[in-house]
Amino acid sequence: MKFDLTQIDCVDDISKEDFEKNYLNARRPLVIKNMAKNWPAYEKWSMDYMKTVVGDRLVPLYDSSKADPSKPINAAATEMKFADYIDLIKTTPTDLRIFLFDPIKQAPKLLNDYIAPKDLMGGFLDSYPNMFFGGKGSVTFLHYDIDMAHIFHTHFNGRKHVILFENKWKERLYQIPYATYALEDYDIENPDFDKFPALKGVKGIEAYLEHGDTLFMPTGYWHWMKYLDGSFSISLRAWDKSWAVKAKSLYNLTIQRKFDDFMKANFREKYMAWKERLAIKRANKALAEHAPF
Repeated sequence: MKFDLTQIDCVDDISKEDFEKNYLNARRPLVIKNMAKNWPAYEKWSMDYMKTVVGDRLVPLYDSSKADPSKPINAAATEMKFADYIDLIKTTPTDLRIFLFDPIKQAPKLLNDYIAPKDLMGGFLDSYPNMFFGGKGSVTFLHYDIDMAHIFHTHFNGRKHVILFENKWKERLYQIPYATYALEDYDIENPDFDKFPALKGVKGIEAYLEHGDTLFMPTGYWHWMKYLDGSFSISLRAWDKSWAVKAKSLYNLTIQRKFDDFMKANFREKYMAWKERLAIKRANKALAEHAPF
């Protein structure tokens, strides 16, 4: 059995009024097909172009293995020269991903190749937006972004499968306490509802991104992503107007993160085991109460 997934809304173009009313204010995901077609990046950003402009910089790589409780959540599995990694993912399936390395800082001329969608909303944050690279078959584990930003996620050079869940399902998704990710012991594509009964009945949204497609992902949305081809994406981030969301972002980035880092450093496996037990307990409680309502 699989999750109950509906297809994401998809448009070629959208007006500011329609976007604000039906997606930004309503906090509904959307795929915009034509937005990036106005960017120089749409034609320029090939694998070989990225390799040329970024070069041989040594980059950290992440895999699909379960997080080590004694290490920070973003601990790398290995490292490789950027150009060698690009050659790898062009030809070979691999679960290695580039995460939290910003090629734009190494090649500032890339800043001229994209255009933030300020015609749709304001509040864009990053001087150097994040980019993400993955080999065919690599997976980004289920999580929501710690800073609670709205995301415009544009994909290049291949296909990516995306599954999204509203934040209201967090307990039923087995959210790890004091973290923004879920228990890593179940398969998003083929969940075992007997072993993880709280997942049954959870409703999500599904999208398949192709070259140049832009996914609007509202604040707090849980997301899982799988690279169907060796490819890459750029994420442009914008603040939500809500002060409550901004306060939650500040809490996540300061109090929660520092507490979690302290506990992992001092209690390691015992702390992680306790968090996983609590995630299961909370999921079962939410299921028994038929939450969310």
